[in-house]
Amino acid sequence: MGAKPKAMEDIRSVIRLHKDGFSNYAINEHTGISLPTIRKYLSRLKGLDFSAEQLLALDNQLLSQICFPEKIREDVDGRLRKLHGHFEYAERELTRTGVTRQLLWIEYKEQNPDGYNYSQYCYHLAEHLKNKEVVMHLEHKSGETIMVDFAGKKLSYTDSSTGEIIPCQVFVCVLPFSGLMFLCAVHTQTTQDFAHCINEMLHYYGGAPLTILTDNLKTAVTRPSKYEPVFTEVCHQLSEHYSTTFSATRPYHPRDKAMVERSVMIAYQHVYAPLRGEVFTSLKGLNNAIREKLERLNNRPYKGSHYSRRDLFNGGEKNLLKPLTPLPFAPKKTVVATVQRNYHVQLSEDHHYYSVPYRFAGKKVKVLYDSKSVEIYLEHERIAVHSRSSFGSAYHTIPDHMPSNHQHAINIKGWTKDDLLGQANSIGPCTHAAVERILISSFYPEQNFKSAHGVLMLEKIYRKERLEAACKRVLTGTRINYTLIKNILSSGLDKVPLMVEPMLQLPLHENIRGADQYR
Repeated sequence: MGAKPKAMEDIRSVIRLHKDGFSNYAINEHTGISLPTIRKYLSRLKGLDFSAEQLLALDNQLLSQICFPEKIREDVDGRLRKLHGHFEYAERELTRTGVTRQLLWIEYKEQNPDGYNYSQYCYHLAEHLKNKEVVMHLEHKSGETIMVDFAGKKLSYTDSSTGEIIPCQVFVCVLPFSGLMFLCAVHTQTTQDFAHCINEMLHYYGGAPLTILTDNLKTAVTRPSKYEPVFTEVCHQLSEHYSTTFSATRPYHPRDKAMVERSVMIAYQHVYAPLRGEVFTSLKGLNNAIREKLERLNNRPYKGSHYSRRDLFNGGEKNLLKPLTPLPFAPKKTVVATVQRNYHVQLSEDHHYYSVPYRFAGKKVKVLYDSKSVEIYLEHERIAVHSRSSFGSAYHTIPDHMPSNHQHAINIKGWTKDDLLGQANSIGPCTHAAVERILISSFYPEQNFKSAHGVLMLEKIYRKERLEAACKRVLTGTRINYTLIKNILSSGLDKVPLMVEPMLQLPLHENIRGADQYR
């Protein structure tokens, strides 16, 4: 900080008049400066190794530093202390949306009118942040991690039928060791598009890494955490399908994924900018253009070297990635269900039931299913898997899931369900139909098998013909069970011919409307 102009003019006058031979009293009369002040100035000048001519040739700031070094130091130190006190506040405010250094400087100057100008303010702020933010250099191992993120800026294409401009999200990822990048445009950041991007990315690289590091996207992370983030179901499914692991950056720590942040900026320069004047009429056309620019970028040598991103990848990273499964990942539907008392869970979509080990009855489980399979999980552990079927019996039961007494009921005299149906079929089609309906008549397999076995045992008492006739009669009703069939046989109703009752005709009446009234 320069000395005040009035004070420096006074000291120059004292030096000039003293050099010309004026006494202290004469200087006082000419300048109006008090005698104690004149004596103080002259006493300071007496100890300096400068002549009067040299002192008068200096500018105000240098003259002040020579004559009053402790005052200058006090002013400088005082301003710096205030400035660094302000920086503690500024450092927090810079993390807030819309807050700039210029805005903080304006606030600082309002509180400190004699404070530093903007350029010096920015210089000292940069030094302050540099000293506080010590950065560790991170070494990236070959093939270990892929960093992924969505770019902040979008690309677009034009719908040829409507002329509407369709904005697109751009998925950006990078292998930090080689720097090999991948870009893909999609309509949204939803689960379906996110899974598509991961599929395309891994097939572009030709393998899977140990870890896929993502930002705290809602599609990927349900609960951000510095230590234990919770991932979405699609990430768990992707991890299992590709034998990899998802990891997330720490909240508010952008340097955790600095490489992909840098890759986004590179994408802006080498993909976005070259495409800015082109018009695309489909998402596929946009992605083809992105792929063309991406290949140029990945095959371009690094500045000052003879090797490219692709060279580094092919030379020492590609063969370290895990091989991919033949089929691409397809997200499965997910529902949460309670295991029923009969140790089955219901898929309400087609009203079929799938078994789990009986000890999990009453537990809340997660059911993942597609058109081919049904997987049942309890706290991330798979406890059952079935082939999906929407036809045939509504119950899909694995014998090992049943308690021993239920297994015994199923295997009465060594018979299984197929054995029971096979014996019923040997008696007749009506008996087969009746036994089949009994086997799926309730939620309790033990009782169903006992009833079916009991029906088949009636053959020994009443012969095949009578049992077939009784089953034919019982099939005309709404209920079928062992007791009804036994009662028909014991009462001899199986010998009575079935009578088909004629349809009753309504009498003609003026208050009864005919079919024509409902057309």
